Amino acid sequence: MRLILVGPPGAGKGTQAEILTKKLAIPHISTGDMFRKALKEQTPLGMEAKKYMDAGKLVPDSVTIGLVKERLAQPDCQAGFLLDGFPRTVPQADALEETLQELGVKLDGVINIDVDRQELLDRLTGRRVCSVCGATYHVSSNPSKAGDKCEKCQGELIQRSDDTEATVSNRLNVYDEQTAPLVEYYQKKGLLLNINGSRPVEEVAQQILKALGSDN
Repeated sequence: MRLILVGPPGAGKGTQAEILTKKLAIPHISTGDMFRKALKEQTPLGMEAKKYMDAGKLVPDSVTIGLVKERLAQPDCQAGFLLDGFPRTVPQADALEETLQELGVKLDGVINIDVDRQELLDRLTGRRVCSVCGATYHVSSNPSKAGDKCEKCQGELIQRSDDTEATVSNRLNVYDEQTAPLVEYYQKKGLLLNINGSRPVEEVAQQILKALGSDN
């Protein structure tokens, strides 16, 4: 299957991507991982992206779509893929459609994990990370048995700067601005699968697989 996974920060995309790629036996293509690999291997597009990143600028769509095209042309994507983190905007979606046409493939679906904004705020602002080993906890859903210390190494648990309410609200606003048109874009194409991401992880996964007709 050839799929795109979209959803706001805190919706659980990473967790669902891991489940889906195992179940469907397709590669998980995260744009973050793709950038890191291209930089490590010093590919021409990777080095082009590095110039922008070093200057603190956004990597242009032309470079990003070039990296995506290279990745989708690799042998492990012949049987399908799960794209995560791309496209983020309608122009990127248009560019992706052109790329897929060039490769002679079509999308099977766009999975939109939908979670109430207040729940997203609670999920993201409640996250705590060990300052020593990096273990992750949550004040309500997964608290440390050692209180404000890490269960594993007794390190102090801290709230990351990007998990404060002001920062999280801004990230969600940016996502809403960029992605609401994208959701509508794929809805019009009949590709959108809206999934309730507020349920337990296993139930969300089952919803997705059922929507894809692969829940056996």
